[in-house]
Amino acid sequence: MPKAKKLTLAVLINAALITSTYASEQSEAKGFVEDANGDVLFRTGYLTRDKKNGVEDTSSYAQTAMLKLDSGFTQGVVGFGAGIIGDASFKLGPNHNAGNGMIPRERLNGVDGIGDTYDHWTRGGGYVKARVSNTTVTYGTQILDLPVLASNTARLVPEYFEGVLANNREIKGLEVTVGKFTKNQYSDQITSDGNELDSAVVWGAKYKVNDQLNTAYYGTDIKDRLERHYANVNYKQALANNSSLTYDFSGYHTDWDRQANKSLYSYIGSANDEYQNSIWAISTTYNTGPHTVMFAYQQNSGNAGYDYGLGQGVGDGHQTIYLPNSYLSDFIGNGEKSAQLQYNLDFGSFGVPGLSWTTAFVYGWDINTNASVKDLSGNVIERVRTADNATEREFFNQVKYTVQSGFAKDASLRVRHSYYRASDEYQSGYIGDTNEWRIWLDIPVKFF
Repeated sequence: MPKAKKLTLAVLINAALITSTYASEQSEAKGFVEDANGDVLFRTGYLTRDKKNGVEDTSSYAQTAMLKLDSGFTQGVVGFGAGIIGDASFKLGPNHNAGNGMIPRERLNGVDGIGDTYDHWTRGGGYVKARVSNTTVTYGTQILDLPVLASNTARLVPEYFEGVLANNREIKGLEVTVGKFTKNQYSDQITSDGNELDSAVVWGAKYKVNDQLNTAYYGTDIKDRLERHYANVNYKQALANNSSLTYDFSGYHTDWDRQANKSLYSYIGSANDEYQNSIWAISTTYNTGPHTVMFAYQQNSGNAGYDYGLGQGVGDGHQTIYLPNSYLSDFIGNGEKSAQLQYNLDFGSFGVPGLSWTTAFVYGWDINTNASVKDLSGNVIERVRTADNATEREFFNQVKYTVQSGFAKDASLRVRHSYYRASDEYQSGYIGDTNEWRIWLDIPVKFF
């Protein structure tokens, strides 16, 4: 077992033995039914990508209902509970252009995902949970929000993982997490293990030092695929007139199993080399009243670009990228450097609470691109560099409105647009020139 895992498990065990300095969550349990809650989120989703340079467009339009029923914990030293999460969806219109993570395809000739798009489909599962003091263990189908293993929630329905996750909050300000997952279902997959995940072990912790300083570290070991580490430091400085400056550093380091994952798009070198990548970003955010301005710089190094799910079994639906320069593109090319300027306006100060607008421009440069050299059997034996100064850029805009009161309280409409362009050398290696629209109408209904 890696030293990082041993250390994290030791912290988890020791923390459980320490007398809590604040109230135990389990001591405040009201009961299995008394603390239960249930809701359904109705979402109408539209995603279209207007591709350039002769590439086929993709467009999807669908409706879903995402259900969550979550019990409370039974009373006593050990509390038990259970829950269900799932979704039922149907497409609106033809939707023949699948391929953007929205709508699954039917099985054809014994192969999943190559037939026509489904007209309607359902997914989901259940989970059980137990709690002692401030430590909770959950087993079953889950939606994850970890920097090294995150469910994609940017499509019509979320990505699901199946396994066990433990969260320990025995020490005030510190949350320790360990877990293991053995199934992974992308947003556009029907089978519960459509990504054929063998196993993904996760560990880590986040610590709130004080009201200004927060730190975090997480790691994952995905069997026969990769090992990844993430670190973050965030500091918020209060200024006069209720303004603030926030400084943030975050980064990943990844080592791949070379023989198990041969599909990286940005690898350059001999087929016998090992993939490794380090990507980090720093940002400064200034907030005053309704105005927020952020500047971010992001940089890649290593012999591969950052990868988040291009190969089967990686266990990642393209959302494990907790870095600032992430919109339609994540600016993750081999050797790439990128800079961003973002502006956010909260219209609440102008008499329209719930309305916000975000605009950003990101420019990436010094991208290394490559071409594959294959043997007579079609196996990649080498990837040779074709350019070391490719570029990409994205102009992003999003408007979101959330109803603040009345019968439609918390319903929201989100409209986002990305204008993306890349240099000629980077057209086939990544997204390619695209104009994208995403429109989400969310209507939550709470049962209890």
